Amino acid sequence: MSLTHAVQQLGTETAFKVLAKSKQLEAQGHDIVHLEIGQPDFPTPTNIAEAGKKAIDDGWTSYGPTCGNPEFREIIAQHVSRTRGIYVKGSQVVVTPGGKPVMFYAILALVEKGDEVVYPDPGFPIYKSLIDFAGGKAVPLPLLETNDFSFDVDKLEGLISDNTKLLILNSPQNPTGGVLKKADLETIAALCVKHDVVILTDEIYSELLYDDSFESITQFDGVPERSIILDGFSKTYSMTGWRLGYGVFPEWLVDSIETLMVNSNSCTASFTQIAGIEALTGPQDSVRQMRDAFHKRRDFFIDGLNKIPGISCRIPKGAFYAFANVTQLPLSSKELEGRLLEEAGVACLAGDGFGAQGRGFIRFSYANSIENIGEALRRLDLFVRAL
Repeated sequence: MSLTHAVQQLGTETAFKVLAKSKQLEAQGHDIVHLEIGQPDFPTPTNIAEAGKKAIDDGWTSYGPTCGNPEFREIIAQHVSRTRGIYVKGSQVVVTPGGKPVMFYAILALVEKGDEVVYPDPGFPIYKSLIDFAGGKAVPLPLLETNDFSFDVDKLEGLISDNTKLLILNSPQNPTGGVLKKADLETIAALCVKHDVVILTDEIYSELLYDDSFESITQFDGVPERSIILDGFSKTYSMTGWRLGYGVFPEWLVDSIETLMVNSNSCTASFTQIAGIEALTGPQDSVRQMRDAFHKRRDFFIDGLNKIPGISCRIPKGAFYAFANVTQLPLSSKELEGRLLEEAGVACLAGDGFGAQGRGFIRFSYANSIENIGEALRRLDLFVRAL
């Protein structure tokens, strides 16, 4: 008995491995400060949770349309049209159980053996995992600290070839918190139109920007018909466990995505979609409150990190991650990940898990309270000074 070659190409997210190990240590009596998992520590807003519970009571517990509740699809289309400045129809929206299926379906529908896919490095590890699974050639696009974890557009042009099928963008970005500038997005858009490259733009952190307004590459001419927008409710509305995301696809791609949904999920849970309607149409106070809290935590955490000898960290412009440079410490980033967890009780992730360019960095999620972040800083400082 043996596994297929394709399955053996699949990678993983180290965040879930470290979380599992953290829970094991806690079960043994260890006190752990969790800065490893990309999950808001706030409860789902009450109005959304109540809408979900009422939906169950009202009988929204059966199969629904594969691409999503028609009313919900229209509401998402209106939301995307307003926030991106483009025209989107409800028929272009496919509601999915979380954001990852949008990546999976897009890559399965577009990438064949030998097709090249350019993706950010460091970047969300599932991008490369799925490219490898589909038999494509993963082409890393370096995001450099010296460029605030943006990238050199000239470098991108050099990576695009006749075999390039897809470009993956993520802004605001996981793990770096970097944000692509509007001028760079415009240049990237022109490159993709010129070379007939499809764009998967992962905009899951679009509501988590601290100093600038969100810019989507889809605003530029020629891009909407060749782009896939990935977004969802996990980060913005603290709904990670609800598994509710969506993709906005060009019309020529929707039927294929629907077929992939039929063959895998059938549909997304009906009652979660009713909660999603409330999320988009109800009060947005909770979104602003969470963003303001993350902003304060960011400033507090980055200031504290930069006071620890051997650690430096640029100020992330979005999301809720700090990507700290630890190359001046006498341990590799991977060794540091393990020892911080086991010896200092601080759960975090080595940058290695996000690509080759992540080596020498540690990703901390500051989706935790100021009190816990302060305790993590205290433990980090003591650990580093004892090396």
